[in-house]
Amino acid sequence: MMIVQIYEIQDPREAERCIELGVDHIGSVILSEAEWKVPAIKEVIGLTHSAGKKNSIILLFQRIETILRAVDYYGPDMVHFCESLVNTKGETVDLSPFIKIQDILKKEFPDIQIMRSIPIAPKGFNPTPQSLSIARALEAVTDIFLTDTWLGKEPVEGYIGITGKPLDWDMAAALVRRSKIPVILAGGLSPENVYEALIKVAPVGADSCTGTNKRDQQGKPVRFRKDFDRVRRFVEEVRKAELQLKKSAMRI
Repeated sequence: MMIVQIYEIQDPREAERCIELGVDHIGSVILSEAEWKVPAIKEVIGLTHSAGKKNSIILLFQRIETILRAVDYYGPDMVHFCESLVNTKGETVDLSPFIKIQDILKKEFPDIQIMRSIPIAPKGFNPTPQSLSIARALEAVTDIFLTDTWLGKEPVEGYIGITGKPLDWDMAAALVRRSKIPVILAGGLSPENVYEALIKVAPVGADSCTGTNKRDQQGKPVRFRKDFDRVRRFVEEVRKAELQLKKSAMRI
């Protein structure tokens, strides 16, 4: 079954509602190394386990000692790394520190999966990250790739995500074809475009954050607040695309 993953869920009540609507993976974010212990998020993780669903956490810090302590405290199914991996010119940075952290984490917690965001620019954007070579370098220490939109300057410095902008689906499809591990499609997905994106890319799942958030009076997404009607519609569109992809595969 195609995975439906929803970020940023920080509240157990929102997690419960998302699960009721058919969400498979619940994603949460630890915003600070200084305050890495958030009981509400630990409750979210416990709730998803009791419901037979999966969860992932993003840790917005890179000190391995704190990462290991946080993972031991939360006990998630997945740890999601989403550093940009490229500089503002789209050039790949030294990946060895990221590989080392993932390798250490995998050895310390072999039962926890590692998800890694791969930066992909929008169609026609210049410069363009070397998305496929980045994925190839990280593949051996990663369990799941997640595509996300790279714009050169991100809402959270040093990390990709929550741009609300779609990425190049052709590049995402190339990653799906070449990757030896599963790929979840993210990057500006919403109920309005997820069906088209999934038909084109054919990943193992779809992820949404800003595209399923509530909107303020100016129409801008509100962080950490879900619009459950949009979540419901997102799940429905994913299931519709999943069915169409299965029908297409049967005709081949």
